[in-house]
Amino acid sequence: MDDSDLIRQIKHGNVELYSELMRRYQRKIMAFILHMLRSTKMELVAEDLCSETFYKAYRSLHSFREVDAQFSTWLYTIARNTVLSELRKQRSVHIPLEESGVMPMAPMDAAPEQRLLQGERMALVRDAINALPEKQRSALILREYEGLDYQEIADVLGGTVSSVKSLLFRARGSVKVQLEPYFEETESEAFEGMKLR
Repeated sequence: MDDSDLIRQIKHGNVELYSELMRRYQRKIMAFILHMLRSTKMELVAEDLCSETFYKAYRSLHSFREVDAQFSTWLYTIARNTVLSELRKQRSVHIPLEESGVMPMAPMDAAPEQRLLQGERMALVRDAINALPEKQRSALILREYEGLDYQEIADVLGGTVSSVKSLLFRARGSVKVQLEPYFEETESEAFEGMKLR
C-alpha cells in the first residue's frame, strides 16, 4: 500500500494505519531533526521533537492535500517548523549539521593518521555548513544528506525552485570559501614533502 492509500484509509477512520506511516518515515525525520540540532547541544530533545512532528502531522492529516505536496515533503516541513519553534524557545540561533554516516569513513585498517585526517576533514565540513545562514543550511542538508529534489526542498522551505537553486549555489560557494585555506595548506604541505624527497 502506498502513502496515498494509507492516508485515504486513515482519513476514513482506519487510524491504526498511521503507525505504518510513522514506521516508513521515522528514521528519516529523526535524522533530519538531529542534523538541525547537532551543535546546539539539544540532541537529547530530538526524539521528543520527532514524536511531536508525527503528532502534529496526525492532528493535521485531515487538511493534507496530495495535490499541494507529497506526504514526505509535508512531513519534513512540519519537522523543520517544530525544530525552529523549539530553537526559538531556547533562544538558540545556530541550527547545525550532525556528523553523518553519509560521509565516507576511513577503513578500519587505515593508518591512524589517515583516520585522524578524515575525522578532521569531516569536522571542517560540518563547521563550514554550521556557519551558513539557516535557510542555506537547511537547503544543503535536505539536498545533500536527505536527497530531496529541488521542488521538494522548495516546498519544505516555502520558496520557489529558483530560490532553492540560489540558496544551494550560495551555500556551496560559502562552504568552498571556508574550506579553501585548509585545502591550500594541505596541498602546500604535500608539495613541500615532495620537494624534500
